[in-house]
Amino acid sequence: MSIFLYILGNNIIPIFILIGLGFIISKKFPLNVFTLSKLNFYIFVPGFIFYNLYTTNLSYGMLMILLFCIVNLIINDLISRVISKIRKYDLSQENAFKNSIMFNNTGNIGVSLVTLIFGSAPFVINGKTPYLGQALTVQIMILVFMNVTMNTIGFYNAGRANMNIKQSMHQIFTMPSIYVILIALLLKYIKIDITTTPLWPVIKYIKDGLVPIALLTLGVQLSKTRFDFRDSDVNIAVFTRLVIGPMLALILIYVFRFKGVIAQTAFISYSVPTAVNTALIAVECNNKQNFASQEVMVSTIYSAVTLTSAIYIARILFPV
Repeated sequence: MSIFLYILGNNIIPIFILIGLGFIISKKFPLNVFTLSKLNFYIFVPGFIFYNLYTTNLSYGMLMILLFCIVNLIINDLISRVISKIRKYDLSQENAFKNSIMFNNTGNIGVSLVTLIFGSAPFVINGKTPYLGQALTVQIMILVFMNVTMNTIGFYNAGRANMNIKQSMHQIFTMPSIYVILIALLLKYIKIDITTTPLWPVIKYIKDGLVPIALLTLGVQLSKTRFDFRDSDVNIAVFTRLVIGPMLALILIYVFRFKGVIAQTAFISYSVPTAVNTALIAVECNNKQNFASQEVMVSTIYSAVTLTSAIYIARILFPV
């Protein structure tokens, strides 16, 4: 019960407070959600990706985590295609549904949750947290993968609803994130240290600004959205993300033979709700904004219960 209350108080409620502030201020002032979306995708997301790519240690173990993420993404794509065919979705709805299943909130929920879990009992030994470093390394690798793929494949999916393949590819290459990835990897490879330059604090400020700006933007979008908790498409997406998603991750964890801290972190990371940025991508590409915004909101609400269950299951199945 204490874990449930902690998740609720330290992860879920703060998210909804920021979303609520965006919702309220949008009702008071005429805010343009497309302008806020541009700030996210042209400043905050690139800074966030650069910082995490530049500071992440890409060891052999992390490459196995990367492979795990790739396989997971591919299978989730196939699952969403099958459900879309059964539901007879058009291309626009299918691609919005895909994004809601393929990309989860490893940022503002995943990282803080992993920090909480492995920085608290029973993982504290003699006042130290010996498992926290390894858990965060795994989590950050998953986070980097999610952000890179969401800002490339996610944009491609959303763009395909209103564009042909050539136009969708053009949409991806107009996003600065694709170039930031290359720059970060190049600087790491040639071992150029920019942490002592005036640029580094700027990058850190931008990185820290992503989560609040993204949540405020979601609140603004939700203020223009008609809610329907009986929407079957939203509920199917939420069930797939919060129930089928973790089950798939569990199977792949056994396939990849992950154990202990790595297995727990991977399972918890793939049990979190849909990424907030999927709703912002829908806004940016003008593709099923209402569906995407509602799905993010509803999956986040329900995750307060499902995440607690996932943490208990992880501890039982993958003891440290």
